[in-house]
Amino acid sequence: MRVDLFDFELPESCIALRPAEPRDGGRLLVVRPGEALADRTVRDLPGALRAGDALVFNDTKVIPARLNGVRTRPGAPGQRTEVLLHLREAPARWRAFARPAKRLSVGDALQFGELRATVFAKGEAGEITLDFDRASPELDAQIALEGALPLPPYIAGKRATDARDATDYQTIYARHPGAVAAPTAGLHFSDDLLTALDAAGLQRHHVTLHVGAGTFLPVKADDTEGHRMHAEIGILDAETAAALNAVRASGGRIVAVGTTALRLLESAARPDGTLSAFSGPTDIFITPGYRFRAIDALVTNFHLPRSTLFMLVSAFSGLDTMRAAYAHAIRSGYRFYSYGDASLLFPGPRADIS
Repeated sequence: MRVDLFDFELPESCIALRPAEPRDGGRLLVVRPGEALADRTVRDLPGALRAGDALVFNDTKVIPARLNGVRTRPGAPGQRTEVLLHLREAPARWRAFARPAKRLSVGDALQFGELRATVFAKGEAGEITLDFDRASPELDAQIALEGALPLPPYIAGKRATDARDATDYQTIYARHPGAVAAPTAGLHFSDDLLTALDAAGLQRHHVTLHVGAGTFLPVKADDTEGHRMHAEIGILDAETAAALNAVRASGGRIVAVGTTALRLLESAARPDGTLSAFSGPTDIFITPGYRFRAIDALVTNFHLPRSTLFMLVSAFSGLDTMRAAYAHAIRSGYRFYSYGDASLLFPGPRADIS
């Protein structure tokens, strides 16, 4: 499909630089294709679902994955270099995006404070592979000391990262370190909201998808066929898969909290829509025409024009439906992106839910 089909005008005033306070105080746009849009608040989510439905949360934890250092090369002056880790390949090896990448060569050494790495390989679009001088857990501890929280570029470009972000840009149920971007739909959930979900008879389950920096990369191709997704590591254990299969078998719905949870569930789905255990990389790219198998509803924030995430929600609820929903959100003052408001999406007729 043509990428320009997913473009729309977004005023800069719509970009949220701070989250709503409290966490569950944001707005919620309920989108049921073929029905009128409904303006609600995040606190209204329990009433928008049914007892017996199951929400699936991504419990990954954001790490301080932005490292600033110096390239050290014999006989050459040091070159300031910034890297953004995005995929762990081994206990001492990470893939990363580097700036400036063109000046780096295989074999170059990079020094990040007390942490040292060697460029093992170079890829496309500024991607490199780094071998560090220590392995996990020592490497993780040193990254925590040397690194900085990698706020999305559309926020970081407008203000500096500060102490508030260390809490704001992390879900309250984050457990497994490894993400370089937050699963931002989950940022809306407070302890009070989780208690309200339980009281409404809704189940809660967790999966893990370590969100990579590829989620921020623009789609530069003119057609979706020309875009390559970066892989991310995900885990769905057998117990959770069985529990979610039981939810559907009893007539309940699976509600993904965020596009990251959705992509992992779809990666783990069998052709008949049941789920099996999954552990490993996924680079699933969902565009209109995709046949959804694993989920029945989606909680997600408002996404960038021409982004893979806007393509995903358009595949789920329909492109015309989502263009109309986003136009309404802009007119109504909804806040966009990672710290913005939320939407609850139901499938359109072409989502082809099994």
